[in-house]
Amino acid sequence: MSDNTINNKRIAKNTLFLYLRMIIVTCVGLYTVRAILHILGVVDYGIYNVVGGVVMMFSFLNGTLSTSSQRYFSIELAKGDLKKLNQWFCLNITAFSSFLLLFMVVAETVGLWFVNTQMTIPAERMFAANVVYQLSLVSFCVNFLSIPYNAMIIAHERMNAFAYISIIEAVLKLAIVFLLAIISWDKLIVYGILMFLTSCGITLSYVVYNKINFKESKFRPYWNKKEFMELLGFSGWHIFGTMSVAVRSHGINILLNLFFTPAVNAARAVAFQVYHAVAQLSNNFFIAVKPQIYKSYAAKDYEGLYKLIMRSTIMCSFLVSILVFPILANIHYILGLWLKNVPEYTVVFTQLVLINGLIDSTNGPTIAPALATGKIKKYQQVVALLIFLNLPISYIVLKLGAGPQMTMIISIVISLVTALVRAYLLRSMIGLPFKKYLLMFLRMITGSAVIWGVIYFTLYNSVHSFVMLIYISLIVCVITTALYVLIIFDKSDVKSLLNLIRKHGKHI
Repeated sequence: MSDNTINNKRIAKNTLFLYLRMIIVTCVGLYTVRAILHILGVVDYGIYNVVGGVVMMFSFLNGTLSTSSQRYFSIELAKGDLKKLNQWFCLNITAFSSFLLLFMVVAETVGLWFVNTQMTIPAERMFAANVVYQLSLVSFCVNFLSIPYNAMIIAHERMNAFAYISIIEAVLKLAIVFLLAIISWDKLIVYGILMFLTSCGITLSYVVYNKINFKESKFRPYWNKKEFMELLGFSGWHIFGTMSVAVRSHGINILLNLFFTPAVNAARAVAFQVYHAVAQLSNNFFIAVKPQIYKSYAAKDYEGLYKLIMRSTIMCSFLVSILVFPILANIHYILGLWLKNVPEYTVVFTQLVLINGLIDSTNGPTIAPALATGKIKKYQQVVALLIFLNLPISYIVLKLGAGPQMTMIISIVISLVTALVRAYLLRSMIGLPFKKYLLMFLRMITGSAVIWGVIYFTLYNSVHSFVMLIYISLIVCVITTALYVLIIFDKSDVKSLLNLIRKHGKHI
């Protein structure tokens, strides 16, 4: 059996585990959002999300260090050097501690000042907002400590463990809903406490699993200045990139709070919950693919790497499309069915964020190979600068009197440009054939536009019952799949898939 066949089977197996996780986590997540919005109310739910968003502005640290850990761990595993893997593990924890100390200093000074003096929060909820802020800080620190352990599980491609722990987390969040319903104290504060305890439990689960299964995850004091500077150089430029993403997400949320009310933040939070549920499809697939990209680069299998980038880009787009288009077609009915009271702007926010998410679903396969090279200074400078533009441009249009939805339209335009720039930069970094990638990307844009056009003029907003929702959604899925096969998928891949189906069909 060839290495490619073994790798494809491993990707398929790991993707299956991650989809099991996704189905449970998504269902529980959507229910808990609906329940928490009802229990806390629109204002408190908006406060929780925007105050937590100040803390999550620093989530670029999580993304950066998680990616750097996975990159170094996967490469050392590909080389079979477990001693070096352990050294990188220990060095990562040392570096994480430095970043965490810096984070706490900034969060307890600048962050605390911003929450208390600049944000639009009702005076009677200011105490609760401060308590939630402190709990969010501690939760962030606890989650931060789980990064190298989480990265070790992914590098070893033990996606079953990753899936099971995520399912446990979803169950704990479901339990929080029932506890909030029976507790009579300040529910916003209690919610913050319970979410903090959940973070502690999940982090402990990752640590224990690593201690039992991976001897190379044993921490011991280790220091190497040269390796630390290499890690710092890699992480430093990657921080620049992930910071821009955090600014686009959480910075825009804070910006909306400065111009509007917490109710707008609540509507945006609901829209992003829908997006995150949908994005799990491509994220789970790409989590399974990412180690193979790192290992293909380490093995200098560039032709295999190019094919993996192209195919995974299309698959990520398809997996998101198969959910995005049915939701867009039935958006009014779905939101009305899901939420007891749909906050103002929720419908338009959800539509725009799903379109943005469809574009962003193609990013992973062009980010991972750049990170695999370790030479990311120019790449991160260009890409981060483009993404950073979301904040000043959004500020200008809001200052001119535009509605809050304009921030998402700006994000869509910048995301389109950034997706192509990423691939163009890979041309000089790893020799990616940009012309071939561009044609593929244009097929995806054209195909998506055709799919939406067909749906909009035939099926949009025509659902009035749950049975009809299922029926229309299935039709949309068929239309989406058919047009992907006709317009977007590479013909050779479609032919290979049909041959595989015929081969297995003969044995049924």
